[in-house]
Amino acid sequence: MDLELLQERARIFREVRAFFDTRNYLEVDTPLLAPDLIPETCLEVFETAYGTKPYWLIPSPEIWMKKLIAQHRVSLYQLCKCFRNGESTGHLHSPEFTMLEYYTMDAHYLDSLTLTEELIRSLLRDSSPASLAPPFLRITMEEAFSQWADFSLFEAAETGTLEHEARKRGLNPPPGLDTAALYDLIFIHAVEPSLPKDRMVAILDYPAFVPCLAQKSPDGRTVERWELYVRGIELANCYSEETESDEVRRFFEREGALKTRTALIPHRLDGDYWRNFLNFPPCSGVALGLDRLVMALTGRSSIDSVLPFPMES
Repeated sequence: MDLELLQERARIFREVRAFFDTRNYLEVDTPLLAPDLIPETCLEVFETAYGTKPYWLIPSPEIWMKKLIAQHRVSLYQLCKCFRNGESTGHLHSPEFTMLEYYTMDAHYLDSLTLTEELIRSLLRDSSPASLAPPFLRITMEEAFSQWADFSLFEAAETGTLEHEARKRGLNPPPGLDTAALYDLIFIHAVEPSLPKDRMVAILDYPAFVPCLAQKSPDGRTVERWELYVRGIELANCYSEETESDEVRRFFEREGALKTRTALIPHRLDGDYWRNFLNFPPCSGVALGLDRLVMALTGRSSIDSVLPFPMES
């Protein structure tokens, strides 16, 4: 990385901190090693040990930050290294990357979307690509499927025809995929590549049949979640955070059982983590990939090009 790009990366990090500091968010610094993790079947982790005790490198600081929220009930943010195993290196992924994670008290997912528009706007310069300028295009997941996959996601899910829709598009899913996996297959191959490249796109209201720790919408079919895309690349993920302890406990039990059966590297779960949610405040959290943001702001097309020391593949 040349000096000019290194300076621009430092400028972006500095101004991200200033953005949250001026809004009275508390910057926190939590461990990169954890004795247990939140079960997420969509990703793999790295394992290490201290003496005979196993530890895992965090894929996100969420597990620590929510403990702080439960204790102190304040808006928080953090810039930290995160680690995800089993991912390619180079174009869009790095096993070690920098995450910006922020939680806003008494807010829901649409509040966080407006805040994220303000954040991006604050980072733009005259030389920034015009496609990054807010406001974002806001579209629901149902609208995205109707527009770019040419069918109703919820109708197909309810009638059991998602596999048929996948085969119509030449995706040939293996037998036995559940609704969530079929949805993901079609989204990745039919919807995501068709997203507009000339402006940032926020896809709202994800289907409730995809497990996550987000609040369910009043309609029961969706959850209060959005993901933000830049040039068709996922940049950020947001929830109105789940606050019910029983829902968190059931998520850990269900996803933990799947993780145990399917993970390349199983990890320990905290069976009492749900207790943090016995009196958890309403809030919304965003996880944003800072390396991808630097890549977008500087007009680059590769993660490796904005890392001071990219990992060799």
